[in-house]
Amino acid sequence: MKKLLFILLTGITAIQLTAEEITVAAAANVQFAMSELQKHFEKRSGIKVRSVTASSGKLAAQIKSGAPFDLFLSANMKYPDFLKKGGYAVSEPKIYAKGSLVLWSCKDIDPKEGLKILADPAIRRIAIPNPKNAPYGIQALRALKKAGVYEAVKPKLIFGESVSQTNQYIVSRAADIGITAKSVVRSPKMAGRGRYTDLDPTLYKPIEQGVVLLKYAKEHHPEAARAFYDFLFTPEAKEIFEKYGYTVSKGE
Repeated sequence: MKKLLFILLTGITAIQLTAEEITVAAAANVQFAMSELQKHFEKRSGIKVRSVTASSGKLAAQIKSGAPFDLFLSANMKYPDFLKKGGYAVSEPKIYAKGSLVLWSCKDIDPKEGLKILADPAIRRIAIPNPKNAPYGIQALRALKKAGVYEAVKPKLIFGESVSQTNQYIVSRAADIGITAKSVVRSPKMAGRGRYTDLDPTLYKPIEQGVVLLKYAKEHHPEAARAFYDFLFTPEAKEIFEKYGYTVSKGE
């Protein structure tokens, strides 16, 4: 009788979990990787995942204002730390991947010469994510300054609200060239579009991207949200992150 009761209870728990849908707030640079992560996780668990993408700063502000998000995948550790200290997150911020920058153009421009090419008079508009909201923008700006080209190219800069909008400027050719996340150019959707080159990693700080479980998850979907959080650190998920150009810890 006890064994039967256990089977019934575990069966009910499984049904409840698979019937749930969680919402993940993800920094724009993770957009394409998230799509694949969702598919793999849903197939494995039966739990539905909805993602909302924007700049990390904008998402953090929405979470502070009460947005019903279960997890937050940021493009840095600053915003997860801020949310944890403010009581909006229930887990300690943890690095799930490290991102990198590329110089990318969809025009007849070869970016392999690196940032010095940006001073060319033929290049009139350079897109980067807005450093006010996007961690990738902060590091793009740092790279321009460290490379010694910032003052020369400052008048040419146009700012995307996020990595996603920056990509739109580059792909639509509204910008001649731009600095964006490597995960974007490695996505199947962008394969073969234009040319890109990796930025010298010594020109900017490592882009450590952090995740936190949010207060909303604890109150509404504790088990389902925790299941997706744990999935992010599995070999399966790490393989997906690497596919999109991220580096991941091999220690777990």
